[in-house]
Amino acid sequence: MPLPPIKLGFIPANRGFFSKELAASMRDQTVAAMQRMGIQVVVPSVADTKVGCVETRQEAEHAAELFRREKVHGILIGAVNFGEEQGVAWCVKKAALNVPIMIFGCQEEERLTMTTRRRDSFCGLLSIGEVLRQIGAPYTVAQRPICFPSDSSFTADLDLFVRVCRVVNGLRNARYGQIGARPDAFWTCRFNEKQLQLLGPTVVTLDLSEAIGGANRIPDGDPDLARVVASIQGYADTSRIKQLSVVRSAKLELFLRRWARANAIDAFGIQCWTSIQANYGVCSCTTMSRFGDEGIPSACEADIMGTMSMHAAMLASDSPAGLADWNNLHNDDDELANVWHCGVFPAAFARTPVKLGVQEIIASSGAATYEDSEGTIEFIARDGPLTLCRLTQDPRGDLKAVIAQGAIESNPAVTFGCYGWCRIPGLQSLYRNVLLQHFPHHVAITQGHVGNVLWEALGNYLGIRMYVGDQATPGLYTPTLPFDGVVATDARFREALTV
Repeated sequence: MPLPPIKLGFIPANRGFFSKELAASMRDQTVAAMQRMGIQVVVPSVADTKVGCVETRQEAEHAAELFRREKVHGILIGAVNFGEEQGVAWCVKKAALNVPIMIFGCQEEERLTMTTRRRDSFCGLLSIGEVLRQIGAPYTVAQRPICFPSDSSFTADLDLFVRVCRVVNGLRNARYGQIGARPDAFWTCRFNEKQLQLLGPTVVTLDLSEAIGGANRIPDGDPDLARVVASIQGYADTSRIKQLSVVRSAKLELFLRRWARANAIDAFGIQCWTSIQANYGVCSCTTMSRFGDEGIPSACEADIMGTMSMHAAMLASDSPAGLADWNNLHNDDDELANVWHCGVFPAAFARTPVKLGVQEIIASSGAATYEDSEGTIEFIARDGPLTLCRLTQDPRGDLKAVIAQGAIESNPAVTFGCYGWCRIPGLQSLYRNVLLQHFPHHVAITQGHVGNVLWEALGNYLGIRMYVGDQATPGLYTPTLPFDGVVATDARFREALTV
């Protein structure tokens, strides 16, 4: 599912004592840089403000109204010269959008002399930061705060900020479909729905029996059903399972797809065992994997906090997210962990061919028959960078999150289901942190390194307590993780299945 384009309001902060020509030049270069990245830019025109910049109260109010009308997802503030800090503060205050803000200043054109036309944005940006703090507006600072809009560093900083905007806006407005109850044995999947609503996400519930009944009522002659069956057969090797299991998976997918569209669902948490096997005759894994591959994350075991973790990771990376168990520590490598689940990762993660199989744990335990336990996804994950993220609530309902960055690498150790061996520097310290700060066994994973995006979005803008393994002060928001811009978007991720 293609993510919608980000729309940013741009405040080119001008101060009249300085060159309006230099200010106009930097305004235009910034707009051009944003547009090259596919960002929709909302900025005052040269007809409405002096050289299209913001300085006076009237210009600030005009920009604020423009931002509100266009419903921007974030605000970029550029000190195109020293900048008028009151104009910036008034614009942000009057817009009252509560969206992420990034500030930067424009570099001097040449070495200073007594006759140089100067900007002094290095000084002005300090004043802009101060007034934002005074009005209580959190903001992001570019990794290289003073630059030219044409610099590669500006492009990288703006890319990070766009991802931050996606996460913040996506989570605040999210609608998560909870299909069925969590497994009774898994207290780790408990959550406080009322407390979660205060952050923004709404949980839309559906009893599992309604999903099963809805899937069973889809007639074999439904024209959409044949298309979904064919799509599943193209998605994975189905030769090892019954055709009936493929049809059952297709009907479940078709029902949930229609229900999701009717209820504007962004992600799912699904009761994936053992009722669905006993009462419907197939695992939900195929359906969940396929949803995740198109950008509708689907968490196992009705884990709604895991659902939100996946959603955040997916928005940060612009790439599918899975939900894994931190399953095993490698027997002779203290920095190598097996990230695994019994068969639900999106196919975008796959290095080996994607196959449909049987949920061996459920079937071998006698909880369901082998013939009713088909539909799991099996493959080994491909090598490459990986970000791990878990949001959870403490017993009072307050939110916290842990983030780690690592890389999947090939290893001769094997298991079943979907899995990869992930090297995480400082894993032992991180693992102790996870245990001591009370994070559960499910963790969202996405390809690429987007730890700093999540750190900024969750910690700075959503007020969530943040943890990493090597953090000096646990729970204190300190944006120290490097954002290296390494992402791994699969081209198929942008191709949504249309039903």
